[in-house]
Amino acid sequence: MKIAVIGLGFVGLTLSSVLASKGIITVGIDLDKEKCSKIEKGTPTFFEPNLKKTLKKALKKNLFITDKLSSISNCDYIFITVGTPQKKNGEIDLSFIKTVSRSVGKLISKNKKKPIILVKSTVIPGTMKDVILPILEKNSKKKAGRDFGLISNPEFLQESNAIQDTIKPHAIVLGGYRTKFMNNTRKFFSRFNPNTPIIITNHQTAEMIKYANNSFLATKISFINQLASICQKIPDTNIDDIAQVIGLDPRIGNLFLNAGPGYGGSCLPKDMKAIINLSSKVGVKPTMLNAVEKTNKQQINNIIELIKQNIGKIKRKKITVLGVAFKPNTDDIRDSTSIELIRRLIKLDAIVTIHDPKALDNARKIFHDNIKYENSVPSSLKNSQCAIIMTKWKEYEGINNKTIKCMDKKFIIDTRRILSNKNLDIKYHGIGLG
Repeated sequence: MKIAVIGLGFVGLTLSSVLASKGIITVGIDLDKEKCSKIEKGTPTFFEPNLKKTLKKALKKNLFITDKLSSISNCDYIFITVGTPQKKNGEIDLSFIKTVSRSVGKLISKNKKKPIILVKSTVIPGTMKDVILPILEKNSKKKAGRDFGLISNPEFLQESNAIQDTIKPHAIVLGGYRTKFMNNTRKFFSRFNPNTPIIITNHQTAEMIKYANNSFLATKISFINQLASICQKIPDTNIDDIAQVIGLDPRIGNLFLNAGPGYGGSCLPKDMKAIINLSSKVGVKPTMLNAVEKTNKQQINNIIELIKQNIGKIKRKKITVLGVAFKPNTDDIRDSTSIELIRRLIKLDAIVTIHDPKALDNARKIFHDNIKYENSVPSSLKNSQCAIIMTKWKEYEGINNKTIKCMDKKFIIDTRRILSNKNLDIKYHGIGLG
């Protein structure tokens, strides 16, 4: 068996590394030559726990990296994992996936094999049927379901846990027609991911499942953040205890019930905007989804107000932001609430210093010399009048009275309540603690 993975971003590089490390001959393809060169040397282009180790193992075994799409010839399975970036109006940009589909179509037209093409890229319902399938059939002059397989295969990877999620996913969704190609794909996944439920449905439902999944997770986050705002107004109320108890209810579950500064990252904000945009197009007013998004945006306003209430005018005040990655164990700052907070503080003419164990280089690409960057927590807090803990990095659990001694005004906003049980000589405000 030989597998091709087109697009070596977060999903594609993780998938190809895991497949090859398990002994499957895998060709990882990306048109970015510089990216391919780094990956070939065993260096991922982003940070993800255990990815570097898995990649190096894969390269020693069966992973081949190339920028040549022609390498898909003689592959049994072709995974498409290219990006679908967001337009300003919330729509997703299909230009990458259209380009790849045209190229794949032309290449399989000359191929005697009958490959199975799986689309893992996140696309709105109807994209496979109305966009990808016609492009492939037109350029290959072949028929889907007869000459090649075409299956929607959405991914559910969590950043910081991608390797494990690829090895043991909570579910595998296969969308398409029930042909021999579907049957062969089901057998492949049942061998590769034993004991994982496999759901077979049509293309549109498979595409919709991804948006349903992420919009529900975003809803849980906004729900617990709304409750946290209420708890802050009631003395001695603790959002973490509340979340723990309601999370024990099997009808609710405990995941994504951690109050904080709001959801971010490469998936939830993007997918929320896309499904809201889609809802409006099909004539459904997305009242609840709009409320979820509005609640999420309100979290930054709440933080700004807390700063003003405690240190007065923000102008020319030294403020430290601890954590810019949208979650710990990643360097991803896409749609991170920390980035939005920093932008707001700069507009208010604050003197901003930031610290993050992994994401400083990515932050520099956005803010350049407009803020200060520090590699240690104590140096980032020096002469600061306010510190905001935004990301739950383990490093911040070590903050103590010695660490904060160098602050000009000892005031901390802890959006993750990391320091809530510490006896600190400081004015402390934990989000969700009354």
